Amino acid sequence: MIPAECRDAASIQLGDEMLVEVVGEGELRLRTRARAIKEAQAIVDRYVPKGRDLVQELIDECRAEAARE
Repeated sequence: MIPAECRDAASIQLGDEMLVEVVGEGELRLRTRARAIKEAQAIVDRYVPKGRDLVQELIDECRAEAARE
C-alpha cells in the first residue's frame, strides 16, 4: 500500500500497475507501467533516426527469411 500523499506527489492513481526495480541495497524504485514505457521510448528515440520504422524493418526481414526457406 502506497500512502495517498506519496501517490499524489508522484501522480500515481489508485489501481495503476506498478513496476518495482531494485536499485541498491535497501532501495527500490517504483514506476507506473506508463512511465516505464515513456522512458524506454525516449531511449529508442535517442538512437533511432526519425522516420525509421523498426517494426516494418522486422516484418520485411521475417518475410525475406520465410521466402528463403
